[in-house]
Amino acid sequence: MGHSHDHGGWREELPAHREEKDRFFAEHRQSPLPGDDRSDFDGLGYYDPDPDYRLEATVEPPDPGETFEMEMTAGEPVEYERVARLEFDLDGPRELYAYRQPEGGGSLFVPFRDATAPEGTYGAGQYMEFEVDGDLEDARTVTLDFNLAYFPFRAYNDAFACPLPPAENHLDVRIEAGERF
Repeated sequence: MGHSHDHGGWREELPAHREEKDRFFAEHRQSPLPGDDRSDFDGLGYYDPDPDYRLEATVEPPDPGETFEMEMTAGEPVEYERVARLEFDLDGPRELYAYRQPEGGGSLFVPFRDATAPEGTYGAGQYMEFEVDGDLEDARTVTLDFNLAYFPFRAYNDAFACPLPPAENHLDVRIEAGERF
């Protein structure tokens, strides 16, 4: 494995985060689960928390203003901007790109597909999001926490159209962290 970034209260925060997400799926009107499925819902499947999947990644800026169209599970592609290349070690050197939609700030979006798909995880891929303290251009490293990886709503309901991780974010390693089937 790579260098684990294991400090702080993440072990205590992760179960609370998962409980909150399960509650959203079971009760919220914007849950991706169809109403009939909510009464039988007893929580999402997750891999056990693993500090080896909390990794420090080096932030490398891409070419400024580099945009492209990300394919969707249905409908027209959506424009995204590459905002960072994240270099990390996970059974060897790896990289993922972080994106955001051109019009705005907010969290960075890291869609990816790994070797657990489609048996252990959603075949189209998974997502991570994270915030950067301060200006992204000033960030040298970020924590990638694959324990927080989640499936797009499309995994639970075909009515949703969701971004497909681009080929540059396909990893040939198994990441047994985050949501699972």
